Amino acid sequence: MGKIVAVRPLEEEIRGRIKAAAPGWELVDSRDAQELERHLQEAEVLMGWKSSYADLLLRDGTSLKWVQNWGAGVEHLPLKRFRELGIVLTNASGVHPFPISEHIFALLLSLTRRVHTAIRNQAARRWDLPEEGIGEAHGKTIGILGVGAIGSETARLAKAFHMTVLGLRNSDKPDEWVDRMYKPEQLNELLAECDYVVNCLPHTRETEKLIGKAQFAAMKAGAFYINIGRGATTDTEALVEALRNAAIAGAGLDVFEEEPLPSDHPLYELEQVIITPHNAGASPSYNERLVTIFIDNLKLYLQGQPPGVNVVDLVRQY
Repeated sequence: MGKIVAVRPLEEEIRGRIKAAAPGWELVDSRDAQELERHLQEAEVLMGWKSSYADLLLRDGTSLKWVQNWGAGVEHLPLKRFRELGIVLTNASGVHPFPISEHIFALLLSLTRRVHTAIRNQAARRWDLPEEGIGEAHGKTIGILGVGAIGSETARLAKAFHMTVLGLRNSDKPDEWVDRMYKPEQLNELLAECDYVVNCLPHTRETEKLIGKAQFAAMKAGAFYINIGRGATTDTEALVEALRNAAIAGAGLDVFEEEPLPSDHPLYELEQVIITPHNAGASPSYNERLVTIFIDNLKLYLQGQPPGVNVVDLVRQY
């Protein structure tokens, strides 16, 4: 029998579920910190990732066969070395649609109804009506860049506001909640139509600074930009310039090229910006949902089959 090692502590209920799915296998988590390195050397399946353990886990002749990442993004992992060693990588895609779609609409509605301005006025004990006026989201057009599970759930919620939903994805595969689907080469065409642009894209070679000066110029002056995907998909300097020049109306940002965002960063100074600290995916149900995905794959793995859910293409990086 093999060994499953988690690089973080697991709740007892979760430990019980994994043990029930893999009878006879040893399960170790980081609560046994003094012995963790020894267990890592013997791990066949790893839950989570810490770069400080890379040399230990990715040595020639490693017993490691499968890594379950705790998050959806994998750009920080040594994917090339995974390929060399034949290690399968799965991610947490599917855990996030509910919390992140809620976060998107929290940002979208706050910017539209200027709730962020009211909160700042409240903190200053000031009763001011916003000079720019308060908008409505109903009936507007929303563009979703990256229509995966999160994008599709966001599109579904948008329909409650009678929005026209435009989507961007590599394939032309339709989505039941998206009115028109665009391909990457049609990006600027999509942007020109939107009152809201929601970036759900992963960070890959193809998406690196995909949203830059030309893209902000293509957007409507009254458009809001929301990024819950990855910070590196956006040219931050171009975003700041677009906001300062009123090329777009505002931005709701949960991810950044540099994290934590430095305290002297100009984005903090812009009143039309809402910043959250990369916590859009936070949820009390996160671990439970992730472990459900993991156990589904674990059952396949124990039958001699490769994991079938959320398998990452190590070349495409998603």
